[in-house]
Amino acid sequence: MAVGFGRSDSIADMMPEALRQSRYQMKRCFQRYVSQGRRLMKRQQLLDELDKSVDDKADKDHLLQGFLGYVISSTQEAAVLPPFVAFAVRMNPGIWEFVKVHSANLSVEQMTPSDYLKNKEALAYDDDSQLEVDFGALDLSTPHLTLPSSIGKGAHLVSRFMSSKLTDNKKPLLDYLLALSHRGDMLMINDTLDTVDKLQTALLLAEVSVAGLHPDTPYSEFEQKFQEWGLEKGWGDTAETCKETLSSLSEVLQAPDPINMEKFFSRVPCVFTVVIFSIHGYFGQEKVLGMPDTGGQVVYILDQVRALEDELLQRIKQQGLNATPKILVLTRLIPEAKGTKCNVELEPIENTKHSNILRVPFKTEDGKVLPQWVSRFDIYPYLERYAQDSSVKILEILEGKPDLVIGNYTDGNLVASLLSSKLDVTQGTIAHALEKTKYEDSDIKWRELDHKYHFSCQFTADMIAMNTSDFIIASTYQEIAGSKEKPGQYESHYAFTMPGLCRYATGINVFDPKFNIAAPGADQSVYFPFTQKQKRLTDLHPQIEELLYSKEDNNEHIGHLADRSKPIIFSMARLDKIKNITGLVEWYGQNKRLRDLVNLVIVGGLLDPSQSKDREEIEEINKMHSLINKYQLVGQIRWIKGQTDRVRNGELYRCIADTKGAFVQPALYEAFGLTVIEAMNCGLPTFATNQGGPAEIIVDEVSGFHINPLNGKEASDKIAYFFQKCEEDLIYWSKMSTAGLQRIYECYTWQIYATKVLNMASIYGFWRTLDKEEKQAKQRYLHMFYNLQFRKLAKNVPTLGEQPAQPTESTEPNRIIPRPKERQKDANKDPEDCDQLTWTTAPSLQFLNRWSLK
Repeated sequence: MAVGFGRSDSIADMMPEALRQSRYQMKRCFQRYVSQGRRLMKRQQLLDELDKSVDDKADKDHLLQGFLGYVISSTQEAAVLPPFVAFAVRMNPGIWEFVKVHSANLSVEQMTPSDYLKNKEALAYDDDSQLEVDFGALDLSTPHLTLPSSIGKGAHLVSRFMSSKLTDNKKPLLDYLLALSHRGDMLMINDTLDTVDKLQTALLLAEVSVAGLHPDTPYSEFEQKFQEWGLEKGWGDTAETCKETLSSLSEVLQAPDPINMEKFFSRVPCVFTVVIFSIHGYFGQEKVLGMPDTGGQVVYILDQVRALEDELLQRIKQQGLNATPKILVLTRLIPEAKGTKCNVELEPIENTKHSNILRVPFKTEDGKVLPQWVSRFDIYPYLERYAQDSSVKILEILEGKPDLVIGNYTDGNLVASLLSSKLDVTQGTIAHALEKTKYEDSDIKWRELDHKYHFSCQFTADMIAMNTSDFIIASTYQEIAGSKEKPGQYESHYAFTMPGLCRYATGINVFDPKFNIAAPGADQSVYFPFTQKQKRLTDLHPQIEELLYSKEDNNEHIGHLADRSKPIIFSMARLDKIKNITGLVEWYGQNKRLRDLVNLVIVGGLLDPSQSKDREEIEEINKMHSLINKYQLVGQIRWIKGQTDRVRNGELYRCIADTKGAFVQPALYEAFGLTVIEAMNCGLPTFATNQGGPAEIIVDEVSGFHINPLNGKEASDKIAYFFQKCEEDLIYWSKMSTAGLQRIYECYTWQIYATKVLNMASIYGFWRTLDKEEKQAKQRYLHMFYNLQFRKLAKNVPTLGEQPAQPTESTEPNRIIPRPKERQKDANKDPEDCDQLTWTTAPSLQFLNRWSLK
């Protein structure tokens, strides 16, 4: 598209003249738009109708390359209510404008998001007198990012904002430091330094003192002097680290700036205990992957915990403190554990010293423990009681409040919000997947699915958690704000409606500074380069040899590789349409050059459709068998049942690398792409979808390759060209392998992740105190919305005994394939067993003030 468009330009101002210049063609086009009556049109439908409206090719090209072509190409959807067509135009990530055009006279009117949503509601629901929620109206005092390129860099803006605030008044920072303590001991300063001037004097004395000491002098040798000046432990473990911390605080007090602000807060001893909520599914360390609602989130959190504990231990040591960090992962205790440890209340996390899984059961309305698993779609009636019971256990085990609460997925994020508001602690949230973006038009069509999937509860809970949270952790930019063509998962919650239930004039704004990107890594004790021979798990090689090369078909694998000298292209994922494994098999089958160059190994799903209860997986299994027969792939393909042993999978990646092969991730959409990280960690050159997170992980043709999953021929040709080039250039494979590893070490390790998250906890923890008064109105608004909306919706979700028998088919809603995303599922309980909240004039959120904490 040749036209440029600035953020300050208004479509409503520029469109009338553009319509006037092409009046004849555009009247024909708009008549086509309204000819079928009320409907919701997507971008491609709008472009198709425009194409049919203009006969002359030159005129058509002129229109498409001009301003009107730009507007229609940037429109995500249009609500047609004859004679009007209302457009939702997305000019850039996070930047929307809404306009209404009269189809007869082509007059143009600018619309608010609320007005556009009312038009959209009219397509499905005649009464516009429904609840309207506008969280953005309560964020007027909050600074926001302005450029799409700055989205996801919220901590940097917060540091700038805090620097600006402290320029005029440094007392809030002094008060924050005076409140720092651990187990009753004051940290950094004591109450003799009750003015900023006294603090600056003490810092100057201490800086001069430590400057004369050897850098490695332990803190204990000058501790008494520090205490005489009003300084307590926490500055550092040596003279050098103390000097650096003292200097950064002095700089902040003298002339606050974002760089020194971030440097100082990365050293503040404010996080010792962390609580992480991951409620649904079977959360455990073994025998759980593949169980209902149980997948990548479990792996993510266990790796996250290990990284956070390592970082906390290192920070506490550098701060010169004798403290023990504690991390609790809160999940559900399931008495009917199906051979897992999900019926064990407290379980130490492997390869950690101070981290545990704490399982708390769901309880029925009469207080009995619910014994069986419940789908994540049915979980909402149980969450409020679960939050109450969890808070009691947390306070008991940690012997006090946690310093940081992190939620995961809708259920964990809602409970984290309740706990954070009750205990007044810093909160982070991680979506993993937002169900609204997986299923096309699931907001406007919520009634059709709600009786079974309860999206009314889920989307309401997501809104509460996003707006309550102090910071939101995303794995990629695309997760927040998508790409030039497609909105991100969070962005799709900016303005939306659920007709007859709730209209979100502003749900969440991706320019909010609470958004931050912290990409996870892969466990480098499991996923390490194939070249590290001394670490290779050679005792697993006979198993892997059998898995890859035995000629026997059985329940674990089918097919064989006749020519073992060929490299292997390898893919590992669950069998569903979004992951597109059958798409890869079809590309391979159709590309003779690729088949001549390499073998194909697939790891995923079951091999026998009669063993699956998932409708979508059954379809994909049958399709796999059909494709193998259709393209006569026997001798060139090995299909291995889905594998859950991470350690063996790590060595499997390396064995594929031994063949000078490659990893292929062909998904139609991938929110992040953990298998991409795993493969690159093991040194495998990687080809991954350009739809979603992998497009950010890989720099195309530098550290790997992007492939278009919607163009199989182009994708397979790109893979074939790589292997052809490897035959011609003997060092090309090693060059790409090394470049992939370099990319991982620079951007995608758990150590980098843990550093970022704990820095966020520190910065947003201070901002939470600094911005408390400004947030009071929003907290009350959320309090009201939770009590009057969510609790009512949760009460309407049937609890387990009230539900119909479980279907044998998939518990997922039908998917619409052109707009993919990821998945999961979970459980139930009634919030009305608790007394109603009593209204007070207190400013803080009081979701749970009726709980008695023992």
